[in-house]
Amino acid sequence: MAELIGLAIRPARKAPMETLNAVDVTADGGLAGDHAGKYPDRMVTILDEAAWHAALSDLELPTERRDALDWTVRRANLLTRGAALPRAKGGVVQVGDVQFEVTGQTWPCKQMEEAQTGLLKALAKDWRGGVTCRVLVPGEIAVGDPVSIPVSPPEMVRRLP
Repeated sequence: MAELIGLAIRPARKAPMETLNAVDVTADGGLAGDHAGKYPDRMVTILDEAAWHAALSDLELPTERRDALDWTVRRANLLTRGAALPRAKGGVVQVGDVQFEVTGQTWPCKQMEEAQTGLLKALAKDWRGGVTCRVLVPGEIAVGDPVSIPVSPPEMVRRLP
């Protein structure tokens, strides 16, 4: 069964991530205490554990260094295990009773490269950086909540000219 295994917020833009066990989620502010709630199309970011590990496996690092890179380095709000996140706008991710609509791919920023050389490139492929979302159904979420994907449109493929 898919579940929420991590939860984190950033009180300010470049602030360190703060991990939580539970948080209130509102339709107009996203995760309580997180600065990104003011951006309607990217209130919440969700990262899949398998995608994070796939990105890390691309890095030529000793196992102990790879293991030391906590998922919060990605600066995502939610970490899921066992759910294939939608790879298209309009997908829906449900955590407990709360629903999030996928608004796009989370593109990694230069902070990923600052955290670890090669991480930006490793996260940029195959939606490994996760998804950005807006809140459809508010409520409270907690680590351990079940995760499901009630809507998963066909994958968006980015074509280069």
